[in-house]
Formats: sequence, C-alpha cells, structure tokens
Amino acid sequence: MRILHVVHQYPPDFVGGTELYTQQLAAQLATRGHDVSVFFRRDGEETCLEGWREGSGVRVWAAVSRPATPTRRFLATFGDQTLTAALAQVLGDSRPDVAHVQHLMGLPAGLISLLRQQGIPYLVTLHDFWWVCANAQLVTNYSQAICAGPRLWLNCARCALARASAGRGGQDVLWPLSPALAPLLAARAARLRPVWQGASRLIAPTRFVRDLYVGLGLPASLIQVVPHGIALPPHMPPRTRPAAGRLQVGYVGGISWQKGVHVLVEAVNGMPADSINLSIFGDLTTFPDYVHDLQAMAQHQGIHFRGPVDRQQLWTELVHLDVLVVPSLWYETAALVVQEAFAAGIPVLASNLGALAERVRPGVDGLLFPPGDSAALRAALLELWRTPEKLVQLSLGIQPVHTIARHVDELEALYRHP
Repeated sequence: MRILHVVHQYPPDFVGGTELYTQQLAAQLATRGHDVSVFFRRDGEETCLEGWREGSGVRVWAAVSRPATPTRRFLATFGDQTLTAALAQVLGDSRPDVAHVQHLMGLPAGLISLLRQQGIPYLVTLHDFWWVCANAQLVTNYSQAICAGPRLWLNCARCALARASAGRGGQDVLWPLSPALAPLLAARAARLRPVWQGASRLIAPTRFVRDLYVGLGLPASLIQVVPHGIALPPHMPPRTRPAAGRLQVGYVGGISWQKGVHVLVEAVNGMPADSINLSIFGDLTTFPDYVHDLQAMAQHQGIHFRGPVDRQQLWTELVHLDVLVVPSLWYETAALVVQEAFAAGIPVLASNLGALAERVRPGVDGLLFPPGDSAALRAALLELWRTPEKLVQLSLGIQPVHTIARHVDELEALYRHP
C-alpha cells in the first residue's frame, strides 16, 4: 500500500512522543513493503518543499514556512495557502491509498479537503486533546487545573488570554476580554469538526482517551481503541534485581510543570539521607525557569539531573532501576514510558489519573498515588525501600507489553478496510 502520514512536527526538528511514534510507525510499515511518506511543517525564512529519504526507506516531505509563533499556529487552522499547495504537490507525487493524520497543530484544517477531493480515506489518531482544546492538554493556563472542556468557549478564551498576558502583569489583565475572543475559539472548533467527522476511523491509544472524547461530544461509533506499541531492543540488557541499600528510582520524560517532576522532588526531599537515589532523565533546556526552580528545590543528596537519553541508552538505564515514577498532573493519553518500564521488568509508581490509572494495576505491577500528593508518593517510596520483597512481587506481576509489531498489525487491518 501507499501510505501518507500527516504530522505537525517530525525529527530531527522536534523529538517528542507524537513525532517519535510517527517515525517508528512509518519505519515499521516500510520494512513490511509499504510505500510510506511523511508530510510535516518546518520553520524557515523561505517557503519551499524539501524532501529526503530516511534509512528505513520512508520518504519525508517538509513544507517550509515562516517560523510559527503560538498565534500563527493557532491561525493556521483557518488556512495557509503555502502549506496547502505543498500537500497538493506531495499527494501528486506519493499518490497514497490511505492517509494517517497524526496531528494538525500549525497545519490548516483545509488540508483534509485535498484528501476528500482525491477520494483518499484517512484516519486520525487522538494523541492528545488538541481536537477539542487549543491548549492540547486540558490544563488551564490561568489556574493550572485540569479542565472539563469548553463551556461556551469562554473558559477557552480566558485560557488563551492568560497565556498571552504571561509576563505582562498577570493573567487578570486581559481575561475580562474573554467574551470577545470566545467566538474565535468556537470558530476553531467548527473548522476542525468536519475533519474528525470525515475520518474513516478515530484512533484512541487508551480507553480513557476514547471515553473522554466521547464525553466531549465525539461519536463513540467512530473511535476505536488501538493501544500504542513500543519497539523493543534486539537484546534487553540484564535486569538488576532489587537489593538492600538505597532505592534506585527513576523519572523519564519531559521536565515541565504538568509532568509533576516537582512533586517527585518534594517527595524525595523528605526521605532519609541514605534511603534513595533519584535519577531524572529529560531535556533540561526546554523549560529553563522550571528546571532552575527544580534544581534549587532539590535538597536531597540522592537527586541527580541526568539530562536526556536516547532510545538505546534508555534500556540500559531502566534495567538499573528499582522503580519508575510517573507523577503527571495532567491527563496522559498513552503513557508509553510505563510500557517501556514494564518491558524492562520495572514496576511503576504513577499518579492515579488519566491513562496512568489504566496502565498500572495497583499492587500487581505498580502503585498509584493521588496526583500532586508528594506525601503519599513519599509514603509509597518508603514502603518500597523498607520492604524490598514488595518490589520483587510487583516485578513478577508485570505482563508482556504491547509491541510495535502488534500495533502495526492492527493498523494495517484498518488501512486495508478504512
């Protein structure tokens, strides 16, 4: 089959969850003999269409457009002739049998009309909540609280204004203008509605994502749960069994407020001096102010900021841990890092929130704690330190993970019968 993936960003420009997923999926499909292309938007001063082939054989197309500010990303949903013309050229070259829309942030919703005009069926994966939340995370900018979704788009407008007023005297400066901005947010929703309504299938990585989107108005009949799979290393490094001494704890992921890393640091700060080593893996440059505050907060001698890890190094680091902590304060949608920990035989301590509560079975392969509750997290860590046999029990409860090969099997079936 000829398969086209449409995504907002792509490596090497951006290396995030959706971007890596798209790259791995495209490579897996190419190894199975499919003709695979990827289309994404790239920042640049001069508009053009760049193309290259990855080592996997995947053809990558980058539509170069002027650098995207948050405002430009938002407005691009309503139209961008440069990007639309670039996709038209790609469609003429790749002639896909099916398209898989991974993300449209910063891309015009009108791209989908090109697919319809040429009779190309398409699927959409719900990687986050961008389809109903311009913030994409269902976390408000004005209170950092989890949001229940649009309420006449007044709360959405207030969220946008809070972001715009950051550093300009506080969120209350502009929020009274919310009623004036709400129609623009409502127009965004109207612009995106035909995109998901016209999809042959909406793919949710977890039941939680499906149920949340259904609660926000998307039709249950369109949404199918297809769990993400992970790519396992050819040879898993040997697991280091839990032993007496310090509890070896890890965090892997983005270093940002919504990921709750400060909750973990606060929990470890209250641990006995000789009880724990915490290794924090993640990019320390994306949110420098938050990282600076984290490092100032970290008073325990066992806390170590280790920086980012590549995919190969990840497995080496995971097998030396006793437990992985995922302290998110927002709704994780897939929580692949949980699956990666399980693949390495590592139990997981996670917030009782979103997809994390679906992934982790309390007392079987990990433990759950109330989101944001550093005292409850510390109590769980102390329990595992004092009773290492509990770690062994949890490790033995881990089940085989959903692999990328199995995931591709399921997607191939959808591609063939969209």
